[in-house]
Formats: sequence, C-alpha cells, structure tokens
Amino acid sequence: MADRIEFPQSGCRVGVARGDVTPPAGIYHRMWGAAAHDRATGVHDSLTFTVLVVAPQRCRDVQTEGMVLIALDHCLLAEPDLTDILEQVAQESGVTRDRITVFFSHTHAAGLLGRERFSMPGGDLIPGYFADMAHKLAEGVREAVGSAEPATIVYGTGHCQLAANRDYFDEAAGQYVCGYNPGGRADTTVLVARVHSQKTGRSLATLVNYACHPTTLAWENTLISPDYPGAMRELVEEAIDGPCFFVQGASGDIGPRIGFVGDTQVAERNGRQLGYAALEALEALPPPATAYQYTGAVVSGATIGTWTHEPVSPEREESQTVWRVHESTLPLPFREDRPRKDVLLAEQARWESEEEAARAAGNTQQASDARAMRERITRRLARIGHLPEGDTYPYPLRLWRLGDAVWVAIDGEPYNVLQRQLRERFPDTPIIVGTLANGSNVWYLPDEASYGKGLYQEDASLLAQGSLETLTEAVAVEIERLMDNS
Repeated sequence: MADRIEFPQSGCRVGVARGDVTPPAGIYHRMWGAAAHDRATGVHDSLTFTVLVVAPQRCRDVQTEGMVLIALDHCLLAEPDLTDILEQVAQESGVTRDRITVFFSHTHAAGLLGRERFSMPGGDLIPGYFADMAHKLAEGVREAVGSAEPATIVYGTGHCQLAANRDYFDEAAGQYVCGYNPGGRADTTVLVARVHSQKTGRSLATLVNYACHPTTLAWENTLISPDYPGAMRELVEEAIDGPCFFVQGASGDIGPRIGFVGDTQVAERNGRQLGYAALEALEALPPPATAYQYTGAVVSGATIGTWTHEPVSPEREESQTVWRVHESTLPLPFREDRPRKDVLLAEQARWESEEEAARAAGNTQQASDARAMRERITRRLARIGHLPEGDTYPYPLRLWRLGDAVWVAIDGEPYNVLQRQLRERFPDTPIIVGTLANGSNVWYLPDEASYGKGLYQEDASLLAQGSLETLTEAVAVEIERLMDNS
C-alpha cells in the first residue's frame, strides 16, 4: 500500500486581471439563423475577460518570457477582426502578438460580431466596441504582467452531468439534427486548478476546464449573456478568492442537456450545476506544495491510521517548476469539396432572393428558413477569406508544460473524443484542453466515423476526414515528449 500521495502541481509566476467587455444594448446581436431580431434588447449578465499571465518560476522578464492567456466571453471573432484587436493589444501592452492566446468561452448569446455585420441593424456600433474592447484587454494584460508573482497551481478533477452528446438522429425527418442525444457519449470531466500565492498563500485565481457548448440560450433570446459560464464563475468566485478562468474544452459534438431556449434562468441553472461540481473538486484540493503522508497508528477505541499534509521534497518541488514549450504547424488536408467563394456568393444571392419572394407572398416560415440559410452562407464567407492557397492548412500546435501539467491550445471545435483519448492516454497528467484558441479558423473537426451522416458539423468543416485523428496523435506525441524527464 502507498504511504505517500503526491498531487499534480505547477510552480511558476502568475499574474491575473479581470475586466468588463459587455457590448451596449442595441448592438447587432443575431447569432441564430432562426432568430427574428437583429439588435440586442438588453443585457442579462455582463460579458467579461480574464487575463492569466503564466511565466517560468525563475524568468527574468515576465513580459517577454511568459504566455498571456485571455478567457473572453464571446462566441468567436473572425480572423481579420481578432488580428486587428490583438495587434492593438500588443501595441498598447508591450507584449508581442505571438505570446497572446485568446480562449473564447463560445457563448452564443454574446452576438456574432464582425466586419461583415457593420451594415446591418446595430452594426454601426461594432467598430467602436471592438476598439474599446482592445483597449480594455491591453489594460488587463499590463495589469496581469505587472502583478505576476511566484505561485503554485494545484490541479484536480470532478464530474458534471451538464454536458451531453448533441448528434441526434430524427427518425421522423430521416436526418441528424443538432440536439440532445440521450444515447451519445460525453466527457463529464471538470478539470480544475487553484492558483496560490507563494508569498501570502492566498488564492489568486481558479481555473475551470469543461467541454460543453454554451447554447443554453438560442434564437428566442434577445439579451446579451455569457450563458452558463457566467453563473458558474459567479458561484465559484463567491466561495474562493480571485477570478475564475474558464476554458472551453473539446465540445464540437457536446452541448447542455437542456438548451436552445430563451429563458435566462435555465442558463443560470446550468451554470450553477457546473459551478457546484467545480467547487466540489476545488474544495478537495490539497494545500499547495504538499503531499499526503501516512504518519502512523494511534491507539484509541480503534487503532487509527493517521495521515497529514507535509511539504514536498526539494526534488519534487524542483520538478514542478519545469517549463517547456512546443510550437509548430501540422499540415492538415482541406476537404476537396470545401466551400469556394464564388459558389457561396451565388448561394447567398439565391437565398436572399427566396427570402424576399417568400415575404412578398406572405409565407413567414419560408422567409425565416431562407433567412437562416442566408445566414449560414454569410458565416462561411467570413471564415474562408483568410484561408491559404493549396491543399493543406498549416494547423498551429501550441503546448506548454508547467511542472506536472500540460496546457494545449486547439484551433477550432474538435469533437469530444480528442480530450477523452488524450486523458485516457495520460491518466496521471492534468491536460487542460483549450479549444477555440485564437478563434475557429478550421471550424469543426469531427471524428472519422461521423462523416457521411449529413451532420451539421461535417457540412461546416473545412478539413478532410481523418484530420481529427491526425491532430490527436500529433498532440499526444508532443505531450509525451514534453513530459519525458529522461
């Protein structure tokens, strides 16, 4: 029997900042093709950003040696818009652009904002909002860099039943739809971490990594909202000092069991469900820089075996400060039938014409359906403009080893199997799987078995069948290298 239990931890320097980036009421808000509104009618709850600056324990300059992670309450931003914002953030903060990674919470109730919406109702408010958000993010980065101090991050896991598979086969319609699938599989793991100051012992921040689309609120909702992550953060922050940094996991085929509604109270309930699960796991974490040691028997009414938390050994403490970074590109093949701009423009014009004809004929449902299809095309056009020529996409691989843990930044929306397989392969290593990292330049990455079913995610994907498996293996190989202490 083991008489000493070690806990996964990271020794590093950490700085934290939090800010409000709630758009104004009246801004363009329509995210859903089925929505009947264009402008946000109000605010359900604030949208926030959280900056987490993490650097090596013995770094000389946090600004040049650390990584700047930003958890942002938005669905996503298209590549040209995000690039402009982050260039402004880099210029104002002094941190180079390549050191900044944005993890979108992916809330679908923030509205879908982009330059292609400037001419739409409420779109005139978007440019000023983007400029203001960039300025606030830069201030947050400067604050986090300036406050960085020696810290210990302690990791743990819990479970939450909020997430469910959402690839459901509608027997009556004879097709797959995007909705709760009781027979599907979902990773219920809640990976948590708590950041402790090595100077004062106080809690600087918490982290919650969970895979579930924030699609509680859908087309009937007209309010700006962070969806369930907002209520989750509020609950965690009421109990534990410091901002809660939310990282969306691999949720391409995962959503809340109860979702696609207009009732904000449902979003709050979903958030509390995850929040309580996260708190259970956070409260179970040990004190920083300790192990749990068996200390012997005490004779009482029964002979009691006693355990206590004791400081880790100097060797163990040193191993928890290991800092390794991997950055490369992985060529992943495009789909041969990927959308082409000229074809999409023709389809967009056709659906616009059908919508106008349906409205003129008084066919409200047909007009709504045509409008939804036109919205799909608009989104595709916004996402393919930046793609390179050629047959492959240079997919960015970014991994960081912090002591006992590995943080992975994933572009796009991979299916849940990615994180399940990584965690099954490395059961003793906390792996923070952060998706929508700097956006979704490749859209969805379904697993091989999901192609050919007529799924929305396959229709929206840009990469060829098998790309998710190639990516998963490439990430696993790099994790193995990063964790190799030989």
